[in-house]
Amino acid sequence: MIQPADLPDTIAVFPLPGALLLPRSRLPLHIFEPRYLQMLEDTLKTPQRLIGMVQPCPGPQGTGDELHAIGCAGRVTQFSETEDGRYLVTLSGVSRFRITREANGFTPYQRCDVSWTGFDRDLGRSEADDTLDRPSFLDLLERFFSARSLSTDWEALKDADDELLINSLAMLLEFDIEEKQALLEAPCLATRRETLVTLIEFALRGGSQEETLQ
Repeated sequence: MIQPADLPDTIAVFPLPGALLLPRSRLPLHIFEPRYLQMLEDTLKTPQRLIGMVQPCPGPQGTGDELHAIGCAGRVTQFSETEDGRYLVTLSGVSRFRITREANGFTPYQRCDVSWTGFDRDLGRSEADDTLDRPSFLDLLERFFSARSLSTDWEALKDADDELLINSLAMLLEFDIEEKQALLEAPCLATRRETLVTLIEFALRGGSQEETLQ
């Protein structure tokens, strides 16, 4: 396991709208743009093999070059190369971070100086949600999935531990960038579940018609 002292001051960041990574969760990525292929090659040469997933946000002119301040770093734990030079990668979530500034350099991808302060819990063991009313939560999910014509393995959801259940849904269900950011920034698992419930209830009331599984 990565220890706090092992976390670097500067990491490569991958701005990808809607792609949410959470600590102790896994995110599959399909990397094919030349600048991000270079990012992956450079990352694999580092001891920690960390890539920071971060949500972009519109800049002053709506350019989308601005980044949200908080992201989550993942360690490259699996990768394979296709015949045409693309990479299929799995990131395992390590810890959230706060961007302090964009790092100087000449890489084709963005690198940022980051602070890990305030996210000590991310490096610990799995969280539990002691206030989770699982039958009520699953009933809400069933109504949501039915309204969106989605399917899932309900037995697996019933048996999943709290963190796997809540974080997997937060990552897989399609919400907009600001909603994904709210799920990322939730200080604890119970707060993330409360945020998730609010977003699902809002969608069921007609707040959005686009929630589907990625």
